[in-house]
Amino acid sequence: MSNLSERLKHYPAVVDLQKRAKKRLPRVAWEYLDMGTDNDVALDLNREALNKIKFMPKFMLGNIQPDLSTTVFGREYKLPFGVAPVGLTGLMWPRVELILAQSAAKYQYPYTLSMVATQTPEAVGAVVGDMGWFQLYPPRSPLMRSDILQRAKDSGFHTLVVTADIPAPSGRQRSVRAGLTMPPKITPRFVWQGMINPAWTIATLREGLPSLRTLEKYSANGSMKEISDFVAKELGGTLDWTYLKEVRDLWDGPMVVKGIMHPSDAVKCLEIGADGVQVSNHGGRQLDGAPAAIDMLPIIVNEVGDKMTITFDSGIRTGLDVIRAYALGADFVFAGRAFISAVGAFGESGGDHVTEILKTEMRNDMANIGVASIEEIKAMRENDFFFE
Repeated sequence: MSNLSERLKHYPAVVDLQKRAKKRLPRVAWEYLDMGTDNDVALDLNREALNKIKFMPKFMLGNIQPDLSTTVFGREYKLPFGVAPVGLTGLMWPRVELILAQSAAKYQYPYTLSMVATQTPEAVGAVVGDMGWFQLYPPRSPLMRSDILQRAKDSGFHTLVVTADIPAPSGRQRSVRAGLTMPPKITPRFVWQGMINPAWTIATLREGLPSLRTLEKYSANGSMKEISDFVAKELGGTLDWTYLKEVRDLWDGPMVVKGIMHPSDAVKCLEIGADGVQVSNHGGRQLDGAPAAIDMLPIIVNEVGDKMTITFDSGIRTGLDVIRAYALGADFVFAGRAFISAVGAFGESGGDHVTEILKTEMRNDMANIGVASIEEIKAMRENDFFFE
């Protein structure tokens, strides 16, 4: 912990981790992580909307020692935030899924493994313990769908997250300009970026170029090119309410539908038997004309919040952001870029580093606001916070 304590003095916030990660990652990896879609309007709007939420603190409450534990789907977590699913994760840093899974198991918060991450559910499940959630991109093949869900279940993942908000590809021009192709190719530009980012290169040479390893089983020869073609043909664009109901019938644990931004969709999720919805605009990466996810959170909470669990992601960068989401009705909060940036900044210790940042920020901010628990945040009256 001494090394971590020293690093926290020099890199005390997520923004510091992002700056360091940007220096250590090849441009192609950084742009993929940091970008939104089109002109990054939705990406920036997420942050602007979160920053508009202000609290009116209450004082003279004595010595507040905030309790950060909370319960979701009957399972207790010691921290009230978790890792959102991120695809092609190994491009940003090799083994990032295993690094973050270790931190999740250590600190007892959820880690959500993406179906298109670069480690398998079998590998991550052996590390994450009982903190594992699994994210599904709906496969066209019923046999493949059933097999993937069974692999996740057998690997110990207990909560399923079905991503609904990618009916079509999005324009990710920053990534294109940086030279990202699928599969990644060893071009002169890629070699040069590797040369000027030696820590990333050495780690990548040890692990190998990133591959969507969960899907290797279903492709003809397991090559990254063949898997990329397979993904384009077999994943996405087919999700409807009938399909979602079939997934509900296949999964016997809690099921959350991710990417919900319209209250009528939340109602339909409830009707087909989903246990929760995740309010999210995919971190601003899908539709540049979408509203900020945090603006839709209280609307959806008002519609179905008393009947199902409401989780949230999109734009979370600080412990105060986590508090903001809880204050507007979230039952649990996830972050993606913050965790990946931390591993890009410090490799194996990155997961612990960002966890300590968010944990410390939450405790300090809760004490300054005048609340001692997650339940107290959720129970705040409307006149305890306001919007610019």
